[in-house]
Amino acid sequence: MGEVKTFVFNKSRVFEGTTHNWSLYVPKQYDPPKPACVMVFFDGSGYAKIDGAIRVPIVFDNLIAKKEMPVTLGVFINPGSFKATDGGKDRSNRSLEYDTVSDANARFVIDEIMPQVTKDHQVTDDPAGWAVAGMSSGGIAAFTVAWDRPDRFRKVVSWIGSFTNIRGGYVYPALIRKSKKEPKPIRVFLQDGSNDLDNEHGNWPLSNQDMALALKFAGYDYQFDFGTGTHSPKHGAAVFPDTMRWLWRDWAK
Repeated sequence: MGEVKTFVFNKSRVFEGTTHNWSLYVPKQYDPPKPACVMVFFDGSGYAKIDGAIRVPIVFDNLIAKKEMPVTLGVFINPGSFKATDGGKDRSNRSLEYDTVSDANARFVIDEIMPQVTKDHQVTDDPAGWAVAGMSSGGIAAFTVAWDRPDRFRKVVSWIGSFTNIRGGYVYPALIRKSKKEPKPIRVFLQDGSNDLDNEHGNWPLSNQDMALALKFAGYDYQFDFGTGTHSPKHGAAVFPDTMRWLWRDWAK
């Protein structure tokens, strides 16, 4: 089995004053002289254990051993928080980091967290070997990172993504359609369910369907797995092994 180490990062210049807990998964097949692929997960602790059952490191262990995906480092990042000064609860910075349509989160990951990874581990320079994943607000965060920085990240997994109007994320289908003449070199997996959220920010099932249709129109390499579920990671977790096989299907194992 691979090894998971836990860290704390509290020196961010992008999100000043925040503390981020994060973990690094290193598969046993990792060979230091050989650069590995990398996959970043937002709401990282939620991916390490989903509904008390599915743990991404175990899925990675199995798929890497079977050569159904490449040797891949897993970077599990929790959203930042501001430490309470009055004995109360810490204040989460999650929505600002994840729902905002800007390059801030990409800069945080690429310029601040990844150097913590690469100081002791070799990672491929090929952006097709860099993937990013998230659920809900983390789902739109993952897409934003790849959309803004395809020079670094070219693979995206979004479960129940919040492509709604929390902080302007509803703009993506229009932006995707307008990119048809020069589509970005990204591969996108979307998952949602017909009983997902419908509130003042928007309708999640319709927003994800709109994203899928826009990706199809503009000729992107994408897959949309649409079921009947709610705002839950259960569906995404159930299909996660197949998602990884599809995402890494043409990478030399």
